[in-house]
Amino acid sequence: MRIIVTGGAGFIGSAFVRLIVNQEPDVEIVVLDKLTYAGNLENLAPVAANPRYRFVKGDICDRELVRNLLAEVKPDALVHFAAESHVDRSIYAPQPVFDTNLGGTFSLLESMRAQRVERYVHVSTDEVYGSLEAPHEADENYPLQASSPYSAAKAGSDLMALAYHKTYKMPVMVTRASNNYGPYHFPEKLIPLMISNALEDKPLPIYGDGMQVRDWLYVEDHCRAIWSVLQKGREGEIYNIGGNRSLTNKEVVERILAITRKPASLMQTVVDRPGHDRRYALSSAKLQKETGWSPQMDFDRGLALTVDWYRANTGWVQRVKSGEYQSYYEQNYENRSVGA
Repeated sequence: MRIIVTGGAGFIGSAFVRLIVNQEPDVEIVVLDKLTYAGNLENLAPVAANPRYRFVKGDICDRELVRNLLAEVKPDALVHFAAESHVDRSIYAPQPVFDTNLGGTFSLLESMRAQRVERYVHVSTDEVYGSLEAPHEADENYPLQASSPYSAAKAGSDLMALAYHKTYKMPVMVTRASNNYGPYHFPEKLIPLMISNALEDKPLPIYGDGMQVRDWLYVEDHCRAIWSVLQKGREGEIYNIGGNRSLTNKEVVERILAITRKPASLMQTVVDRPGHDRRYALSSAKLQKETGWSPQMDFDRGLALTVDWYRANTGWVQRVKSGEYQSYYEQNYENRSVGA
């Protein structure tokens, strides 16, 4: 089986690649990634020498490159992770979010009309459902209520993919996951930023009152869910992927301080971001019923493992923070264009 993975050098994409390359000996993976600030080839170093893995540097918005890659690889499946995914960045600079999340998805879909694939998994987010009042949980039929440029662009790309299924009979499946955490996470999202700052005895900035609720999903559990959808999911369907562990941001930070044995005085309240959703909550009942998947990682254990990883990989953290990681491609890869 051949799979093209877009955004495979990012946090979740690279976790998927590592999992599948290591556990599925009959699968070959080609990663297509532009290597923006969040794309780090060091995340793929554990599988770099594997002959069933290959990296191609390129932009999903480049339709000619995508068409050529599809024609060359003739993949059985495509898993689409590539996205501008940080809400704060989307608020202050929305253009790249719409260019990549909408334009890039359109480029992929149009290219796949010419070179058909058997399965296409479009990876999305629970943020498209917006903020929910307790105790409600969003199922796959819940109305879309995007609150940020990021979530609006993701909602639009979801609808675009589903429209291509209805209009062109393309084998589209959409997944929407709750907040991920785990190793190799770029230190700007809540958990990796708080861990990194705590380990360096720096202030831990918390938006507003810190009572925003998120459902936390260990990244490897998410990747197993995507694999289950790729194997067993029904075309034209949406599948929610939740971690079944809802906590306030403040509770998460308090757990990180406890694990790192740092004082609560490091917590620092900062002005809340515009349009900040108060509560996300997902029902994964459909996915569990149809595929048998369920989250395996207990949150406290997963958080401790994540802290341990950051402690053991301070070099990775410093290279990411300094920008030095961006030279990894030039240092360790030749310029592998399509056909290389």
